[in-house]
Amino acid sequence: MKAILCKEYGAPESLVLEEVPSPTPGKGQVLISVKACGVNFPDTLLIQNKYQFKPPLPFSPGGEVSGVVKEVGEGVKHLKPGDAVLALVGWGGFAEEVLAEAVTTLPLPAGIDFVTAASVMYTYGTSYHALKNRARLQPEETLLVLGAAGGVGLAAVQLGALMGARVIAAASTDEKLRVCRELGAGETINYSTDDLRERIKDFTMGLGVDVVYDPVGGTFAEPALRSMAWQGRYLVVGFATGDIPKIPLNLPLLKGCSVVGVFWGTFAKQEPEANLKNFQELLLWFNKGKLQQHLHGTYPLVDAPLALRDMLDRKVVGKAVVVM
Repeated sequence: MKAILCKEYGAPESLVLEEVPSPTPGKGQVLISVKACGVNFPDTLLIQNKYQFKPPLPFSPGGEVSGVVKEVGEGVKHLKPGDAVLALVGWGGFAEEVLAEAVTTLPLPAGIDFVTAASVMYTYGTSYHALKNRARLQPEETLLVLGAAGGVGLAAVQLGALMGARVIAAASTDEKLRVCRELGAGETINYSTDDLRERIKDFTMGLGVDVVYDPVGGTFAEPALRSMAWQGRYLVVGFATGDIPKIPLNLPLLKGCSVVGVFWGTFAKQEPEANLKNFQELLLWFNKGKLQQHLHGTYPLVDAPLALRDMLDRKVVGKAVVVM
């Protein structure tokens, strides 16, 4: 089979396309013939050896896939060869075949195509877990989404609006913010031209926001935290800027607010039943047309490094997908 390999840590341009042996599923695993694989920011960190998980070299990036089960390992009862599925794999998805744990592999519902399926686990799984389980977002609360035009950001914008919140989207260009408004943001903030704190004051009559969704970190984290309402919840989702901010701990004290970590991948493994319930709800919304993935574009396997480069260069609005 063909696979994009990271043989040494570095930029996307260092990745290579090679022929490698097909893997064999072990106990509790399935072998999937990959149809599509989502492109996510953690992929760019994995190949640079900057992520909390460090697969041994060589490895293929790509953490969420859709495809068809080719073979099942010992003990797998709910899946069989020929089943269409979506799966969380961590890495290995930029390949024609990949091993997945059966516990994080779900049957593909009718009406969901492979490209859409490969684009929902990380983004919508993360954002729904964040807003539902970690923030316990309530109707009519105010939600500020930083990095709102990225994959998880746009998912948070849509889900926040669907859950009845008032959504403020923050991004770096007017074009990105236009997409955010189309997908449910009531107000928008342009990092490049607006003062984040002042705009939040204007939008909330000085009361602050109830929930901050932060997948970017960096210099906007502290002003966002300073802009929280009483008993607000600040969701730490990721650090797309590459800068992990240092937060003055007096701010949670003064605001009576919570700083809440969000790590959906571990949640999916530690609480599979709760994660499955979340996905049943998400996929139902997709089937009913209440959620809609904003697809930036698709890339053939050979161009997977270009997809990662576009991700690093912040050209991707919504979700990029590698297709086989």
